[in-house]
Amino acid sequence: MAGGLVAFLLVYLCALASAEQNPLFLTQNPVLSPHVDAFISDVLAEWNTPGGVSVAVVKKHSDGTWTAETKGYGNASMDGRQMTEDSLFCIASNSKLFNIIATGLLISNESLSRRVSWDTKIASIVPEWELKDPIASSQSTITDIMSHRTGLPRHDLMYGRTDNVTSIVGFKSALLGRRAENVHQLNRLKHLEPSAEFRDIYQYNNNMYMLLSYLPEILLPHKPPFARYVKEHIFEPLGLTSTTYSVDVARASGNLAQGMARDGVNKTENLFGKGTPRAMRHPNWFLAGGEDGNYKSGAGGVISSAKDAATWLQALLDGGINPVTNDSVIPPDVIEKVATGKTVQVGFALYPELSPMVYGGAQFRYTYRGHGMYCHGGSTTGFMTQVSRFPSDKLGIAVFSNDDDYGGMLHEIIKWYLVDTALGLPPIDWNSRMKSEVTRQYWALARDSHPRPSNPRPPSVSFEALSGPYENPGYGTVDFCFIFKNKSTSDLPSPCDDSWTTLPGAIDTSVPTLLAKWDKAWSTHIMLTHFDENLFNVSTLESRHTINGTQPFWTAEVHEGTIVTAEFSFHQEENQRLISGFGLTGGIWGAGAEAGTRKGGTAQDRAEVWFHKV
Repeated sequence: MAGGLVAFLLVYLCALASAEQNPLFLTQNPVLSPHVDAFISDVLAEWNTPGGVSVAVVKKHSDGTWTAETKGYGNASMDGRQMTEDSLFCIASNSKLFNIIATGLLISNESLSRRVSWDTKIASIVPEWELKDPIASSQSTITDIMSHRTGLPRHDLMYGRTDNVTSIVGFKSALLGRRAENVHQLNRLKHLEPSAEFRDIYQYNNNMYMLLSYLPEILLPHKPPFARYVKEHIFEPLGLTSTTYSVDVARASGNLAQGMARDGVNKTENLFGKGTPRAMRHPNWFLAGGEDGNYKSGAGGVISSAKDAATWLQALLDGGINPVTNDSVIPPDVIEKVATGKTVQVGFALYPELSPMVYGGAQFRYTYRGHGMYCHGGSTTGFMTQVSRFPSDKLGIAVFSNDDDYGGMLHEIIKWYLVDTALGLPPIDWNSRMKSEVTRQYWALARDSHPRPSNPRPPSVSFEALSGPYENPGYGTVDFCFIFKNKSTSDLPSPCDDSWTTLPGAIDTSVPTLLAKWDKAWSTHIMLTHFDENLFNVSTLESRHTINGTQPFWTAEVHEGTIVTAEFSFHQEENQRLISGFGLTGGIWGAGAEAGTRKGGTAQDRAEVWFHKV
C-alpha cells in the first residue's frame, strides 16, 4: 500500500470483461514447460530478485477434466530454501475476495433472523458507523463498500499494529458487549477527510473490507470471528488445507516464505541493482489473533500457497464447486455478483491489448487481447501476489512473489507470459514494458523533486518550539523530537535516543529534522526534514529487523515514489504567535486518480490530514 510504483502496480493488478471465448483456444500442452521454466528463471535473474515466485496454472478442457500445474522458482528464504508449490505467502489484498464471498454467503443464508442483501445500508446494521460525509454515512450499502465508492480514500496510515476493528470503525452496540473492553477511540473513520463525493469515483480502501469482516460476528447468533467463519465455510469445504489466517499455523508448517528486500541500492546507477538482500523477519502483517484473525484479516490477512490457489481458481471458474468432491460450496450467483463491475477503475486502455477496467467486489474486470478476465493483486510488506482467471476460457493463473521491491512487476511479467502461452498467443514483451515504466516513474519523480534552497528561510517559530505532540483524531498522536547537528546517541532527545540504531542512515543531521515514533501497520516513524520557511519534506519510515547481529536494523522508506510535504500553521493569541498544527499533502491519504487536491487559503484547508498542536 505505498509508493508511486505500487500505485502504478494497482492499475495493472487486474480486471475482467464479457467477451465470449472458446476454451478450445487453450493449448493442450503443459504451460509450465522447460521453455517457460527458463523464461521465469531468466526474468528473476534479470531483475536481480533475492527471492522467487510460486505459480499456479489451471485449465478446464472440453471433456470436463482439469489440468492443474504448480511450481516454485528461486529462493523462499535467505538461507537458500527453494521456492515450491507449497511455499506460503501472505496474499495481501487477494484476501478481499474471500471476504466478499463470505459476505455473499451471509446474504444467501435464509436461516438468518436478520436478513441482509447487497443493498442493505451499513447504518441499518451498525448505527454507530459513521463517515465524515453524512450522505455516505446514511446511504452506503454493502455494494458501495465492496466497490470502493464511499468517497473515502485509503488513509492506510491511520491504523496501527495494536488496533482492532472496533477501534477503527466502531461496533459497540452491534457486538452486544463482545470485545467491548478493546474499544478505544471508537469509530475513527468519521474523522478522516473524504476526497470525493459519495458514489462519484473509485477509490481503493482497505478500511471498508475491515468493516465487512465483522459481519459474521454481527449477524450470526454465535458471533464467530471472521477468520473462523471463512475457515469453516470456505477453506475447509474447498480443501484449502494450507490456507490460513494464522501466521503461527503457517510457521509451524515449515513452508512460510520470507519476504525479501534490497537495502542500499544506488538507483541512479542501476534501478535494478542487487544491493544488500534483507530477509524481513517481522513483516507488518504478523499481528496477534491466531486462527481468530485480527483487524487486517478481511482486507489482507490470508496466507496461502500456489497449490491451494489452483484449487481456489478451479472453484471460482466452476461455479463454486469443490473440484475433487463436486460439492457446491459457493453459490454461483455470489461469484457472478462480485465480478460484476460497479465502479470504473480506469476509463481508458492503458495498453493496446487491454480494455478499460471496472471493479465489482474484490475483482477487477477487463479484457486482454479480446479475452475476458477477472483478477486482483495483493501487496504487503515482503509479498506481492496476482490471481487472474479467464471465465470463458476456463483458465486460471496465480503468481506469488516474495520480492518486496519489484515483486509486483515480476508477477505481471510472468502472468502475461503464462496467459499468452496458455492461450496460444504470440508473447508480448511485458518485461521491457515493466522496466520502461519503472524507469519512467523514477526519473519523473526526480524531475519533480526540488533541492532545498541554499539559504532556506527559518520557520515562523524556532525549530525547538515545533517539537512535541500533535494529534489527529483519526490517526492518533505523534510526538516529535528535534534533531540537528547531533553527533552521538547521547545528544538525541527522548524518544529519539535509539534512532541511530533503529533507523541507520535515515537521519541527516545537517538539516533540521523532526522525528516521531508512530506504531502504524505500515511504518514505525514519521520524519519531517526542513525545506523552507514553514514547509517540511515528509518521510514515512519503517525500522526493519535484519538477521545480522552486528547490524540488527535497516531502514525502509514506505512512501518512496511520492513527494509528501508538511506545512505548519500559526495563530495569534494575546500578542503571542502559537502553533496551530501542521497539514500533510502530496497524496499521503491515498486518494483516487480522479480525486484532485484539496483547495483553500490555509494549511488546514489544504491538508489531506491535519494534526493540531496538543
